[in-house]
Amino acid sequence: MRYKLAGFVAAAAMAVAGVAMAADGPNDAQIAHIAYTAGNIDVAAGKQALAKSHNKAVREFASEMVRDHQAVNDKALALVKQLKVTPEDNATSKALNKGAADEMKKLAALKGSAFDKAYAANEVAFHKTVNGALKSTLIPSANNAQLKSLLETGLTLFTEHQHHAEHLASELK
Repeated sequence: MRYKLAGFVAAAAMAVAGVAMAADGPNDAQIAHIAYTAGNIDVAAGKQALAKSHNKAVREFASEMVRDHQAVNDKALALVKQLKVTPEDNATSKALNKGAADEMKKLAALKGSAFDKAYAANEVAFHKTVNGALKSTLIPSANNAQLKSLLETGLTLFTEHQHHAEHLASELK
């Protein structure tokens, strides 16, 4: 299972590194799209877990992911509308979507505790990757103070998600 997760994490890390290596880093429109894409990915993963899992702890975690990531994405959409910024699709958001689609397909083939363990492990890996990108690339590259603040708030929340996912994964072993 760790091998399967490694593919998604590697793709996500390379995508984020690609943006980080751009001359000036990503612009605010690209950052907004990357952040929104990451949120949508976790909403979709949470909905998949709610549809497949019968484990109370997994379902509670998945509900939290759907609720929190949707709320942050709603705030992000309101902000880009207020700022009159059009989120810009880019190589990072495309790679994140591709990796997530591949991972969701793998998870769809699993059932019961195998699904629960794989979902929790994926959530740990995903949050580590996204939190790392927020810290090292997205927040430092953001020029707009409101966008930067939203990303920082997101990082605080998503760090809590990472810890919760790690706890859940350890409970499911």
